[in-house]
Amino acid sequence: MSSTVTRRSVMMMFSYDDVWSHRARIVCKEKDIVIDIEEVDLDNKPEDLIDLNPYGSIPTLVDRDLVLYDSRVIVEYLDERFPHPPMMPVDPVSRARTRLALYRIENDWYSLIRDLEGKYAKKALDAKKVLEESIISSTEVFEVKPFFLSDEFTLVDATIAPIFWRLEKYGIDLGSKAKPVLEYMDRIFSREGFKESLTESEIEMR
Repeated sequence: MSSTVTRRSVMMMFSYDDVWSHRARIVCKEKDIVIDIEEVDLDNKPEDLIDLNPYGSIPTLVDRDLVLYDSRVIVEYLDERFPHPPMMPVDPVSRARTRLALYRIENDWYSLIRDLEGKYAKKALDAKKVLEESIISSTEVFEVKPFFLSDEFTLVDATIAPIFWRLEKYGIDLGSKAKPVLEYMDRIFSREGFKESLTESEIEMR
């Protein structure tokens, strides 16, 4: 293990202006976690990151001698490491349902992001259409509770929020077709934790 890890006394995270890092930053701010966040230039990654993470992927979280480098693993770890406020249900059934919702969002929506932000116009257009139709078809889910199938803000909301924040950037206009989704977005984006999670470039996206 690199000596870089053992020297750290404060939790830190390598971050970038993407949905994966944004998701982790939202959790940090919602839980008011003391953490150093280092924004990374993808074309000039710091040596520390390469030493710590064999994939060089972002986000990467360093908590003393622990190094985590998958956003799903990171946010679940943060929720367990800092249990208040809880962002996962306590009972096993609800917890399993939340994990299934996370899996579906990652599989159905996050899987489209690289094409949406890639250099191939046809792939981006196809991904944009799939994402827009999928969100609109999910409208009823956002009518049930203030947050995603919950009365409280959860890891699912922290996972959805980065994508919804970028809809304008992707050229997706839900319009009146998805009023409950737009109301949900207003609730999420008005939260102090969410506002504090934004980088300067993310603020400029909307």
